[in-house]
Amino acid sequence: MSFLSRRELLAGLAACSASAIPLDKVRLGITTDEIDDDVDTALKFHREFGLSWCEMRHLWGTYNTSLTLDRIREARALMDKHQIRLSILGTGFFKIPLPPDTPEGRGVLDNQWSLLDAAMERASILGTDKIRVFAFTYKDGETPNPAHYSRIWELVSEAARRARARKFRLAVENVGQSYVWTGAEAARLLANVKDSNLGLTWDPNNAGSAGEKSYPEGFSKLDKSRILHVHLRDFRQNAQGKWEWCAVGEGVMDNLGQIRSLLKAGYKENFTLETHYKSPKGKAHASRTSIEALLKVFREA
Repeated sequence: MSFLSRRELLAGLAACSASAIPLDKVRLGITTDEIDDDVDTALKFHREFGLSWCEMRHLWGTYNTSLTLDRIREARALMDKHQIRLSILGTGFFKIPLPPDTPEGRGVLDNQWSLLDAAMERASILGTDKIRVFAFTYKDGETPNPAHYSRIWELVSEAARRARARKFRLAVENVGQSYVWTGAEAARLLANVKDSNLGLTWDPNNAGSAGEKSYPEGFSKLDKSRILHVHLRDFRQNAQGKWEWCAVGEGVMDNLGQIRSLLKAGYKENFTLETHYKSPKGKAHASRTSIEALLKVFREA
């Protein structure tokens, strides 16, 4: 497979119709550890494609909330060097089973509140007010416990309150084996947690893997004004009938329709390619294949 150079990509964008979206107007980036564990290498990759935003999760192979502040400042210096801005900080906050309301469970929650504090401290250094969080998980093979919802809403609202006091926004991602997996479940969260600084990291691929027709049906249920971040990639069913991630353009996700609908709704926040699929040629190859295809989608949008 031949790859487009940055010059060819930019030339292609310039040749598009006037209705196409110029790349410098699109807040598009890639999750850095989906390219390389080394931060400098991942940021250079962004500049190759003219991208000026990124999402960060693992840095140098370690989750950002486990790194020292000096190491976080090193990452910020590299971002400044390459003129890359951080769209959202990925964290594992509340990506755990709902702790019981017991002394032991409250100890687990105390650790989660400390994790949120660490995330806000790091997000501040890295220059973003958005933090990706979750809304509790359950084990594979189990189903959501309806009795847990009211407590989940209460805890997510408390997290939003703590973040608001420090001027941060929380974007709950809909993710597999979570109480917020589909568009319908994300809409239910937003209806029950009204905090103005609490929104959604909308991942239509995750929702689709649950069996929902995430676009347009799941998307139609969402309050578009509360979508704070969007993850893009692609997925398909394998020969065994199981859902798997794949390169953009090789699956069933209607990325073009999803992007067009978001833009029509006035969406002005960030898009992140969260590559996920495994290429035998490695992470960078997988992300290169998908970002090239995704840039073509944006040219059509």
